[in-house]
Amino acid sequence: MANFDLEEQEQIDQLKHFWARYGNLITWALIVVLGGFAAWNGWNWWQRSQSVKAAALYDEIDRAARARDAAKIEQALSDMKSQFGRTTFAAQGGLLAAQSLFEAGKGDAAKAALTWVADSASDDSYQAVARLRLAAVHLEAKAYDEALKVLQAPVPESFVSLVADRRGDVFMAQGKTEEAKAEYKKAWDAMGARTEYRQLVQVKLASLGVEVTTAKAGAAQ
Repeated sequence: MANFDLEEQEQIDQLKHFWARYGNLITWALIVVLGGFAAWNGWNWWQRSQSVKAAALYDEIDRAARARDAAKIEQALSDMKSQFGRTTFAAQGGLLAAQSLFEAGKGDAAKAALTWVADSASDDSYQAVARLRLAAVHLEAKAYDEALKVLQAPVPESFVSLVADRRGDVFMAQGKTEEAKAEYKKAWDAMGARTEYRQLVQVKLASLGVEVTTAKAGAAQ
């Protein structure tokens, strides 16, 4: 019995020694791990909360757009930008607001919304879409230099052909047919054979006297 008590006491002493040496380290490690877990849960909760609130504001923009209420569109977009500017809903809301504002005859407000998405969206695909639409708005206003300037920014690979096509449209509007041909050919070459939009570019090239098969090789008729 005495031996058992002695062994037990030695184990207790070893445990005390171990805890005295490593107790603080273990405690802080647990605090870090548990704190990190709590922070992760808190971050996920905050993200979900932000998404829900941003979605509600997007719905507000959508309702205002369907009601053709430009003032409410601008107010809801302003709230979205200030509160949830880095969310996907903000980029989507900006594009929707721009379209509705343009249709309402508020060209400057539409350009401002598109410029914001092009400069601030967290997704580069939304930025590219905004630049394409902004260039179209400038083209409609015959602000050709502004349109070309907008199209100079880098875009994801999947948008390269669309940007070239839009540049071709700008050059055509300026009467620069050779430059337009070059851009349309870039667009046609960059598009997949099964891309439906490619047929429209093909028509544009044909109207300029460029054969489709020749366009791929880079020669004009």
